[in-house]
Amino acid sequence: MSNHVIDLPKAAAIPVVGSDKTFPVRRIYCIGRNYVAHVEEMGGDADRDPPLFFQKPTDAVVTSGATIPYPTKTSNYHHEVELVLAIGKGGRNIPEAEAESHIWGYAVGLDMTRRDIQGGGLPWEIAKSFDHSFPVGAITPISETGRIDKGRIELKVNGKVTQESDISLLIWRIPEIISRLSEFFELQPGDVILTGTPHGVGPVVQGDTLAATFAGLAPLHVTVGPAA
Repeated sequence: MSNHVIDLPKAAAIPVVGSDKTFPVRRIYCIGRNYVAHVEEMGGDADRDPPLFFQKPTDAVVTSGATIPYPTKTSNYHHEVELVLAIGKGGRNIPEAEAESHIWGYAVGLDMTRRDIQGGGLPWEIAKSFDHSFPVGAITPISETGRIDKGRIELKVNGKVTQESDISLLIWRIPEIISRLSEFFELQPGDVILTGTPHGVGPVVQGDTLAATFAGLAPLHVTVGPAA
């Protein structure tokens, strides 16, 4: 019998490739403006400024095959494809040389964005952290992929390539992301980190199909549905 006055919320989890087990999600961290071409297309300065971190709620997770509702309060709903890190070992002030030993696996995901709200200078939480804003493919364990420091990432909308780049072009590389983030937060098993999006971000509308891929990882497929 539960001691809680209401039922516990359903725990967010991401499927694991080749397993009937799932990866439980504790926190979702994101890094913004981490490819030079994307920084420039958004009108920013491509100098290597300190990383820009923000979070999404865990119940923003949407798994592959789902239909995601077009969000409220926007008329400019954008896709951002990203490589996702799943953290299996926690720590604070993690040295860069040890950072990748904290990775449990990798996935490809989308940071869906209310661009008109973000561009208006309002808090990023409203623009980035809404319901269904983190579609993500199944996680592939690092024991199968090995260390990832390069590889093509791509997004197709209705079969047409809209975003494509290589992870080797990240401004802040994966060990640096983990190390710097751990200076601000104590990372824990179950945390996931979105590593930034390449150029080519753009709007989607009801009925669009999105297919995100990264070489060696499970693909992500979602459809944009009617407004919630």
